Amino acid sequence: MELLLSSRGGALLLAALLLRLGLISGACPCEDPSLCNPIAGTRDFEVFVFQVSGKSWKFYDWSQITTVAIFGKYDPELMCYAHSRGARVVLKGDVSVKEIVDPAFRTAWINQKVDLAKKQYMDGINIDIEQVVAKSSAEYYALTALVQETTEAFHKAIPGSQVTFDVAWSPKCIDRRCYNYTGIADSCDFVFVMSYDEQSQVWTDCIARANAPYNQTLTGYDDYIHMGINPKKLVMGVPWYGYDYSCLSLSKAHVCSIEEVSFRGAPCSDAAGRQVPYRIIMNLANSSITGILWNEEQKAPYFEYRDPHGTIHQVWYDNPRSISLKAAYVKEHGLRGIGMWNGDCLNYSGGSVARQQTKAMWEALKPK
Repeated sequence: MELLLSSRGGALLLAALLLRLGLISGACPCEDPSLCNPIAGTRDFEVFVFQVSGKSWKFYDWSQITTVAIFGKYDPELMCYAHSRGARVVLKGDVSVKEIVDPAFRTAWINQKVDLAKKQYMDGINIDIEQVVAKSSAEYYALTALVQETTEAFHKAIPGSQVTFDVAWSPKCIDRRCYNYTGIADSCDFVFVMSYDEQSQVWTDCIARANAPYNQTLTGYDDYIHMGINPKKLVMGVPWYGYDYSCLSLSKAHVCSIEEVSFRGAPCSDAAGRQVPYRIIMNLANSSITGILWNEEQKAPYFEYRDPHGTIHQVWYDNPRSISLKAAYVKEHGLRGIGMWNGDCLNYSGGSVARQQTKAMWEALKPK
């Protein structure tokens, strides 16, 4: 009997420990159990943040954030803190478009995501599917059905939950993603417009360009709105990263010729460069041979530097000046809000220069 009690006591202690650690279903990992309740209601202005890795989320500007999409490892501490600040935390959703043609597969996938969200006390899901889809194909209709069914399931299972979908910077079949954009926007709470990687398909000269040129970016929103999508269904995404290109040649007018790297049919693409987070770009700028320059046509900053092998590089990116110009469009056209890929790209190390640069990037999200 003593051994039985000891074993039973040990099991109870183990269960209590697992509950505390949030490793079994039903365990709230927050010190305040109320923080495991889903966030209800909506804000007048959405600030949507993608979190990818690490603990830099502790230094985000939480006075602005309304939603955090976790694209890295689930962090219960982040969930608890976000809820304490009234911000939603949502899952990432990605699935093969060929598999979702099967309604039974869709249902199973959705149920799995709902169960995971409930287990982790999440507030919904951000569906990030960037696969090739032909217009009016089986996948075209299945993708719209997936969004609608996911939204219905989450709203029913988790009151106040939010379902969003990531779309390209333009509805014009970017990267062969010919989706039913109006149907998708109608079927979810809102869409996040990925206004970056806009050089993924370059059909003209193979030269370095801005990641998100001003006029091109805003034309994409004009096109979405002209399709009939309510501006309140659109959240503008801006890049907190840029591209570093090696120049095959560089003219006196700062035209940087780049390697021809094709992508989804286009002869050139930004794949010729490498993605660089803003914090690294600011360090590179310190050793530039030009200082930070401004392209008035694209309304974007850039600079050039020479690497140890003597190769000239041109770096294009977004900074507070270029982002503020786009944020003004958000206000003028009544968009749902703004966000970025991704929240971990800034320098949160705490140095005075880093603090100023990081604060300015967060401030740029606020439409003036």
